[in-house]
Amino acid sequence: MRTQFPTVDAVPLPLHHAQSADPIYDAFYHNSTAPRVNTNTVLTSALREHYPDLHLTITATYSCNLLGFAAAGHAFAIPCSAADEPQSRHHHHRPPSPTALPSDLKWRRYIAPARKNAQSSGYLVDNVKFGRFAYTWASHTYILYNVVGTHAVYDEEVSYLLGSSAQANDDLLLAAGAFWNQLHDEILVFDDGYWQKSHELWQSVQNSTWDDVILDPQMKASIVGEMNKFFGSQERYKKLKVPWKRGIIYHGPPGNGKTISIKATMHTLSLPPNPTPTLYVRTLTSPYGPEHSIAAIFAQARRQSPCLLVFEDLDSLVTDRVRSYFLNAVDGIDSNDGILMIGSTNHLDRLDKGIRNRPSRFDRKYLFPEPGMAEREAYCAFWRKKLLSGGDENEGGQVEFPEVLCKAIAGITAGFSFAYIQEAFVASLLALAEEEEKEHDTEEAAEALDPTIEREGGRWRSQVGTERLIRDEDKYLGRFPLWRQMKKQVKILREELGDDGGKGEEEEDEG
Repeated sequence: MRTQFPTVDAVPLPLHHAQSADPIYDAFYHNSTAPRVNTNTVLTSALREHYPDLHLTITATYSCNLLGFAAAGHAFAIPCSAADEPQSRHHHHRPPSPTALPSDLKWRRYIAPARKNAQSSGYLVDNVKFGRFAYTWASHTYILYNVVGTHAVYDEEVSYLLGSSAQANDDLLLAAGAFWNQLHDEILVFDDGYWQKSHELWQSVQNSTWDDVILDPQMKASIVGEMNKFFGSQERYKKLKVPWKRGIIYHGPPGNGKTISIKATMHTLSLPPNPTPTLYVRTLTSPYGPEHSIAAIFAQARRQSPCLLVFEDLDSLVTDRVRSYFLNAVDGIDSNDGILMIGSTNHLDRLDKGIRNRPSRFDRKYLFPEPGMAEREAYCAFWRKKLLSGGDENEGGQVEFPEVLCKAIAGITAGFSFAYIQEAFVASLLALAEEEEKEHDTEEAAEALDPTIEREGGRWRSQVGTERLIRDEDKYLGRFPLWRQMKKQVKILREELGDDGGKGEEEEDEG
């Protein structure tokens, strides 16, 4: 017996349905509740039938966000219903039925505060799935439909703009597109298959300067000079008849300054009088595949040129699947003039030889090793400066941190990365704060029992009791709580690392 498959005619379809005041929404509703391939086809037909006297222009919201343009104060967009229009505007007009559908569709979403301890309790936003707006820009009036519809197997947000003429529509799209293509205290970040504007990354970059980067002085000067020389050498490259492009790899164990050096570079290049944009690649993951991502990344870099293009953790981004595609993009069938690439990796050996050993792709490699004695001492001085919060510089502000501790701490942290030294400082300061709280509670109780106890020199001691003497291999350093805590925390971190104790200052031959 053969199986009978239902034909299209056998599939029950809703013949009667409620109607809204907006026939465009009705078309969207029918399309959304029935088998469909492309929402554009349905809505374009409905819009042209309903607004025969207006010119229709369709644009993707991700490339020209008309509502965002209005939200920035450059136009006005007021939600409205088709029932508000004069009847003469309509090809035909009908009153809504008693069981009318709404003429818009939106989700009300709660957005939590960015920080848990923020004063705000969060806020609500509308995620418009189908919206109609009276739109005004530069004395021109428009009707704007913003719709999230189905196109093949993907949902996409599309704007349907109805204006008095094709020129009026194009003028608005050019103005909104130009605005949307600019960065306003933002950095372009490629993630999940498309470019996004990140104000958060921009903020973090503003606090990153080369003054905060602790590297070998010659290496730092070489990196800074490399950046300045490249972007100021377009004519030199042209005269030499070589492509004006460059690639640099930062490599070495984690926690030794690769990321902060990239951020410092981004900050320096963003400064006037000739700011240079940065494009930051977070992932190649995309619904369309990583090859599509690579094409989109280099297309944007060519549009933004001259620019800095950053691939952090390059070894995890360029897998075997996309290696050839990536190398072709770097080699540039299309011109990559004006693009300076920086790729970082903790594992240079994991990079394909075609990336790490071809000068025409990534010309220079900088090793960020574990910091030597001089760099560790400079890093401790950086922390000391941070902790000087209005107190006597020789006393170290709220925490006793004399200058002599910088060399001492650098001496016991041989083999540590900057990240591990930072962890030792953070853990020590937290432990000191906890000790201070406990000591304060104990002293208040002791004062209540023994009025002969007084505070002296920032510490509590009994005038009639025995003064506590802190014994250490170095009695002078042992006076300072920060030193005692740093020794404890460094020991804990070495145990986590599986270290046998590391080298001391006098054992280290680093000059």
